Amino acid sequence: MSLAGVALDSMIGRDLSAETSSGPHGPDPVGRPHFPARAKSVIWLMMRGGTSHHEGFDPKPALNRYAGKTLTETPFLDSIVQSPYYRNVREQVLNNIIKTEQARVLPLQKGYQACGESGTEVSDWWPETRKLVDDIAVVRSMWTTDNNHGAQLEFLSGRHLLDGCFPTVGAWIHYGLGSLSDNLPQFLSIGDRGMESQCAGGTDAQYLGPQHEGIWLKVDPKNPLPYANSAAKVSGPVQGIKRDLLSRLQAQAAREYASDEKLRARIKSYDLAFRMQTAVPEIMNLGSETRQTQALYGLDNPTTRPFGQNLLATRRLVEEGVRFVQVFHGGGAAGAWDAHANLIGNHDRMCGQADKPIAGLLRDLKQRGLLEETVVVWTSEFGRTPGVQGKNGRDHHNYGFSIWMAGGGIKGGVVHGATDELGFHAVENRHYVTDVHATLFQLLGLDARRLEVPGRKRLEIDYGEPIHEIIA
Repeated sequence: MSLAGVALDSMIGRDLSAETSSGPHGPDPVGRPHFPARAKSVIWLMMRGGTSHHEGFDPKPALNRYAGKTLTETPFLDSIVQSPYYRNVREQVLNNIIKTEQARVLPLQKGYQACGESGTEVSDWWPETRKLVDDIAVVRSMWTTDNNHGAQLEFLSGRHLLDGCFPTVGAWIHYGLGSLSDNLPQFLSIGDRGMESQCAGGTDAQYLGPQHEGIWLKVDPKNPLPYANSAAKVSGPVQGIKRDLLSRLQAQAAREYASDEKLRARIKSYDLAFRMQTAVPEIMNLGSETRQTQALYGLDNPTTRPFGQNLLATRRLVEEGVRFVQVFHGGGAAGAWDAHANLIGNHDRMCGQADKPIAGLLRDLKQRGLLEETVVVWTSEFGRTPGVQGKNGRDHHNYGFSIWMAGGGIKGGVVHGATDELGFHAVENRHYVTDVHATLFQLLGLDARRLEVPGRKRLEIDYGEPIHEIIA
């Protein structure tokens, strides 16, 4: 019954999405693309806690030249303070940057190399992903407003946590597009839970309704989905008899109440629940993959196995028709990438867990022809400061950081935008986090302004602008 409730939310949402709605542009069909789409599915990879963009996808050699100096001893203080973006810097952050020992520049903690025909420079902490830079578009000019870990939710919803809770990008895509599979939900989450638990009910659908909520899965074929197992053991033949009886009772109810839309959706939900009980465990049975494929994701290594299993399961879900899968890496309340001290030890460990599985996912999608129709987004909630925190860490930094995207209509081998010489401000082709959302909508054939909800007014910044320079 509980599993059927999960399926019911999905099916009611699907039935309602087949209807028409009236937005600011007039009657609009919901449940299908507004214009031809370049992609079918999205894989969103969130590194929780804040990865360093300096030792990631935006190396800054100036950090080595001015290592140990305060910002007042470098040529960059005036440009930081006089920047038109300076007004977004909180006063206490300014104090840490300029007036304390944290102002001292921390040199790069890892080397970097130019790779691929594009010559994109990437840290040595990402050696496997770096080999694929010609398939990747790096955006080095992201910014957001929350300088604490609520920025995880802001990246997904587009709003600061103090503004309240709003639907996430996955929920909007679920709301706007129809199903690709009759056996699986269309919006799934895997891995370490993010900051959506800070919102009432821990939901990422909010006012769109629970039918657009992301369902959490575990990569465990014995118990991948809440309520998927029967409370008591039921043999296959008995289960078949019960389902046949339920189907006949449902058919009778459907004839008697032919105009009841919710009843029809409820009947469909039980069918989906039955199919999910079979389909989800089968997908989570990673042992059916070849040893070569398992090794590609790092399942043969205890360091890379946990995240590799999550990403291999993600590929299998997308292959079976799931529209949006968000995968979180880095446990704990703040996120395990949060390197306030010992950046080297932290990122050695975290990149060691994530690099090979991510590269394996991209290679596997590409060799199966799935990358052409699947957008992969790699993000963290923010970057890290150019100055040192403690002896050898970096603090939160939301004024300039990097993300990358690949597949599904994205140009490969592209670097877009830039931060200043210390990686402090995003200064060239700046992009707020909802520009990533808008790029996904563009690739999926959705016009966000036609996804209106009666009684709800979205701000202009909620929509974002597609990053056209990285779209092929």
